[in-house]
Amino acid sequence: MIAHVVNPGSSSVKLACASIQPSENAALPGQLRVTLTRAEVPLPGPPGEQDLAALTRAVLDTTADWPFPDALVARGGWLGQVAAGTYRVTPELARYATQEGRDGLGGALALSVAEARGVPAFVVDPQSVNELLPEARETGVGGVTRQARFHALNARVVARRAAHEVGKRLQDARVVVAHLGATTSVTAFDGGRAVDTTGTAPDGGPMGALQSGPLPATALLHLAAGRAGPDVLRQLASESGFLALTGSANLKDLEAREGTDPTVQAAISAFVHQACKAIGEQCGALPGRPDALAITGGTARWDALVDRIERRLGWIAPVIIVPGELELEALAEGAGRVLLGLEQPRDWALPPVPTAGTP
Repeated sequence: MIAHVVNPGSSSVKLACASIQPSENAALPGQLRVTLTRAEVPLPGPPGEQDLAALTRAVLDTTADWPFPDALVARGGWLGQVAAGTYRVTPELARYATQEGRDGLGGALALSVAEARGVPAFVVDPQSVNELLPEARETGVGGVTRQARFHALNARVVARRAAHEVGKRLQDARVVVAHLGATTSVTAFDGGRAVDTTGTAPDGGPMGALQSGPLPATALLHLAAGRAGPDVLRQLASESGFLALTGSANLKDLEAREGTDPTVQAAISAFVHQACKAIGEQCGALPGRPDALAITGGTARWDALVDRIERRLGWIAPVIIVPGELELEALAEGAGRVLLGLEQPRDWALPPVPTAGTP
């Protein structure tokens, strides 16, 4: 099977031609074999201000020499609170996702290219996936609930790979995935369902290269006094963490300074401590001992730091390291499971009017 993958970012559209073959292990049918050929199309402006017809032509031209696809697949935007899975892209879904603040250029572009090719289009594990247990949504403050905002696409594909590493299907496994990078999130998967998560950016997650990590409520109130809300949220999400403590968010730079810079050493100790606490917290959200712990994101390439986390948590379960982000692979695998008949595609429905704070 062939899927063309579309993943818009802030400055370009990442593309891939994915050759998808069935698993060689009958016990793990979801362990697909995926080979990617990659390309990029630059974006002339912000993702929300694109000429869809012109961008469609650019993608068609870039992929003209690739094998003809069986489907187009893209990263989904904010589609309302939905279950994980692979969704058919319809004109209604594309229109909804491309409204301001919903980050849905991928689905609209995939549909436009797919219509030109005469094949179906899909999105996989949209950013608004919310499968939290009811008790995980509550906060103890009436009318205030937690949202499932985490690195849904990468966390799920990493959970699947970690389950396979210990010889289990994701739907039969308990896995905790720590996505550690510029922003962070730690998520508990039980039987393939993301039952709880720390959240990410200003809403939770341990300290990251740019992200603050949890703050005491009184300190947060002091920080916010006399300041506009968006300014505070921006500080917590993109001006904190390693950047605030060391002056750098460049992990390679910090790794080089680790041996001689006491400031970096102190920040690393704080990061490791927060990451281990968050992973342990999510283990407690599961009904039993996890089968695997997985560490992913950019920080997973920092061997000495990851070793410290593994030494502290290896007694809980095997620690699986999956460096970087596998968004293109996750999209290809999501399409592949549908094309190979391992999963049924989901149909999206217009969500009810969102509550305050949801896109």
